[in-house]
Amino acid sequence: MATQVGDRIVEEQAALRRVATLVARAAAPEQVFASVTEEVGRLLSVDYTLLSRYDPDRAATAVGAWSRMGGAVPAPVGTRIPLGGGIHTLVLEAGRPARIDDYGAASGPCSGVDRRFGIRAMVGVPIKVDGRLWGAMVIATGDTQPLPAGTEDRLAGFTELVATAIANAQARVELRGYADEQAALRRVATLVARAVPPEEVFAEVTASVGRVLCADIALLSRYDPDGAGTIIGMWSSTGALPLAVGRRVPLGGRSLHTLVFQTGRPARIDDYTTATGPAADLGRAIGMRSAVGVPISVDGRPWGIVNVASTGEEPPSADTEARLAGFTELVATALANAEAQAALAASRARIVAAADTARRRIERDLHDGVQQRLVSLALQLRGMAPPPGSEELKAQLGEVAAELTETIDEVRELARGIHPSVLAKGGLRVALGTLARRSVVAVELDVRVERRLPAQAEIAAYYVVSEALTNAAKHAHASAVQVEVFTGEAERGAVLRVRVRDDGDGGVDLSRGSGLLGLKDRVEALDGSMSIESSAGNGTELDVMLPITAT
Repeated sequence: MATQVGDRIVEEQAALRRVATLVARAAAPEQVFASVTEEVGRLLSVDYTLLSRYDPDRAATAVGAWSRMGGAVPAPVGTRIPLGGGIHTLVLEAGRPARIDDYGAASGPCSGVDRRFGIRAMVGVPIKVDGRLWGAMVIATGDTQPLPAGTEDRLAGFTELVATAIANAQARVELRGYADEQAALRRVATLVARAVPPEEVFAEVTASVGRVLCADIALLSRYDPDGAGTIIGMWSSTGALPLAVGRRVPLGGRSLHTLVFQTGRPARIDDYTTATGPAADLGRAIGMRSAVGVPISVDGRPWGIVNVASTGEEPPSADTEARLAGFTELVATALANAEAQAALAASRARIVAAADTARRRIERDLHDGVQQRLVSLALQLRGMAPPPGSEELKAQLGEVAAELTETIDEVRELARGIHPSVLAKGGLRVALGTLARRSVVAVELDVRVERRLPAQAEIAAYYVVSEALTNAAKHAHASAVQVEVFTGEAERGAVLRVRVRDDGDGGVDLSRGSGLLGLKDRVEALDGSMSIESSAGNGTELDVMLPITAT
């Protein structure tokens, strides 16, 4: 008898060691479940073993199963086991081991199936993970005799190993989830730091939130002044967007959009059948069954909402609100940056406009004031008739008149440099034609602009060509310049393109300071762009894009 007990203990310890080895090697839970059910079945000489997980909807799911004959089992892996009577219900309700010694008196949805497999007795032992009931280990026999006393205790070692394997697997999943979350936050933060357009940030945030939180749907909406929201980012696990970006979502009723807007705090709806209002109707139409929303605040005011939703029975996890916070903070930072950049761009544009207005005023004052007075003086001098015999005085008056004429020409040239009146009167084509005729370098001019453009764009284009021609003659020692001006389309609307190429020395370096640096500032202040290619010995090419529609 002692020998039999000793052999049983040796076999049990060997089986536990084999399972423990799998757990220590971080084997997949499915592999541990299969090994445990087989080890327990062989060790206890029973007909069937079953390992199952309890689900939130009062059911269990088989995750491991074994049969002594190697054939069919009452509940194959993946089988849903309804609760109500039976061993699973006893274990769940008591939270302790349970047994059924006479299956003839058993009840519940599965009792008929179990009887067809000849089951006469069962023992079930709970599996607890982190103090909560996770599932049950069940063994069954067709023998007429009940399972031996102490069977529950012998199963305890195996259920502890199963719980350890599950906890380890959950920890690995949580660690991977944390790593994925941090990687997603880094991607979004990089976009924010690069000051990319907010639309790119919105798209990345919704996609990252959806993937990291394993959601079915993720969306990002902006609150509008008229009491509605606008979807500005959308993601779906299926790849097909259920709603288009730009879709308007009216507020009202008990919906996430409305709750978050009214309270300024996170909100959740675990059962969308209880939600009301237009936004809730829209959510149900695209399959939402539960959702969580977190506010986006900019400078202390509600700006929008990030929303993740589930189309299945399982609602978003309890930590969803906290995990969304990092993303909403980055969105708020991106929006604040965009607003600051827009304010800076508007300020720079106002400065450029004010400078151009001042130039026009100075040019007008010179033309209407100083220049006209000089012309009048010159005419008066020429009209003066010196007395006979005063040839010297006559010569002196002629010299003064000539000096006045030269001064008038200089004033005209100065006024033309301050602000080209020909541009205001004749438009870009005429003004650039005048520049080309006055250039000391041969100019091939191609202007394909058939209408008047916004004044700031025309002025900027004029100064770009003027400065480029001056540089080509004075610094690049060019013999020819090609100027191409035309309108076109870019990502952000219609633009005026200005391309100037010369065959000069090249090697332009903006960091050393030049008139081109000032032009670049002017162009960028108008929300345009200027690129320069100027390798030594290969000439210089300017490519300028100026917006001609409101952004």
